[in-house]
Order: sequence, then C-alpha cells, then structure tokens
Amino acid sequence: MLKLGVNIDHVATLREARYRDQKVGEPCPVDAAITAEGAGAHGITAHPREDRRHIQDHDMTRLRKAVATRLNMEMANTPAMVRFALKLRPEVVCLVPEKREEVTTEGGLDAAGQLAALKRTVKKFSKAGIEVSLFITPDADQVDAAAKSGADFIELHTGQFAHHFGNARNRQRELNRLIAAATHAHGLGLRVNAGHGINYENLPTLFAVPHLEELNIGHSIISRAMSVGLPKAVKEMLRIMKGYRGGA
Repeated sequence: MLKLGVNIDHVATLREARYRDQKVGEPCPVDAAITAEGAGAHGITAHPREDRRHIQDHDMTRLRKAVATRLNMEMANTPAMVRFALKLRPEVVCLVPEKREEVTTEGGLDAAGQLAALKRTVKKFSKAGIEVSLFITPDADQVDAAAKSGADFIELHTGQFAHHFGNARNRQRELNRLIAAATHAHGLGLRVNAGHGINYENLPTLFAVPHLEELNIGHSIISRAMSVGLPKAVKEMLRIMKGYRGGA
C-alpha cells in the first residue's frame, strides 16, 4: 500500500505571516497534524529550516508528543540540526539541501559530493534508532551515493516532473528518470519515497514509478484544504493513491 505523509510546513507559513516570533497563533500545525492523521494520513512531515521561516522548535517538540503515526523531520545536515534531531528522536529524518534565498527546497541533496559527511550523520542516527532518508534528484550517481551512505530510504525529488507536467515530451522524460532511479535504488536495497510538487492532477501519472512506499505531500493538500477542509483534502488524496499498483 502506498502511504501518505502530510507535510504541514505551510500551515506554519500562514501562522508566521501574522504571529512571527510568537508561540501562539492560528492556524496551528500540531492541530493540522492531528487532523490529517484522523483523516487517514500515515505520517506527518515537518521541516524546521535553519532560518525557522515556518516550523519552529516548539512545533517540533509538540509534534513529537502528538503524532501517533510516524514523524518525519526534514532537516539540513548541520551539527545544530543533527543535535536537535537526536534530542527530538523522530521516527525518520530526511536530509535535504537548504538555501536561504529559496522559497522552498528546490533541489536535491548532493549525496555524491557530500558522501563522507553523510556517512557520519547516517551512522549517528542509525545508532539512535532513527531511520534516514536522503532527498535526491533521480540520477544514478546520487542513488549510488545514497546506498553507500548507509541511508534506509531515498526520497526522489519530483519537482522537475511536476514543473514539466504540462509538456508531454518533457513530462515523459522526467518520468523516465524517476522510473530508472527508483528501479536502480530498489536493486541496491534502498526503500523509495517521493515528494515535491505532487498534486491531485499529476499524481496518477506518477504511478508509473515502481517500488514507491510513501509520498510526502504538503502544498497541494494544504491548498485544497482552504476550499474543502483538511480532512476531505487528505481523504481525496488517499482515494487517488489507492490506484497505485507498484509501477510500470
């Protein structure tokens, strides 16, 4: 069964627009997490970026206590964030690149270029019983590096697929990259997740990608929730996901 991790970052984005640097305010990302779980989400994803533009430390602390499924903490591979994650002890950490000038994470982690550092970090988390995922572009060299790092999962960056979805030729090119990367990763013993830019329209096309275990989706679900409410938005996504049969 394909699982859904709901990313609640943009619930916090809306809150921070009015209540920046305060520990109160609406909407509450923890309440959103509980609601998403109640609607059937298999996990909750949150990304305390280094500049804390949306999710705050106190959100993560409350999420750790409230989440009843699996808490996936997206994070930069920095000493401060590693210390924070080891103290928090989410079920999963997903290591991602960060650039302060970007609106959201726009590229994959350069696992091949940062392999030595990633090995050290993966070892720390594995020793603590925390599973590790690497958010990477669908390229063979990055998949190879992820396997060498000792990570449990990769999360394939689907951003280019989503960006080119309106152009049939480019969409197929990006889909082929994802299919090849997922196939290669599975052959190396890596478990495969995917995320970034996935929405209600493009998701069925993504079903051609084999070996997917979980999709991490945030913006599309939170946006849809503005019209129909979060429970219905989550259930609608889950209904579409039932069509996944394991890929081409």
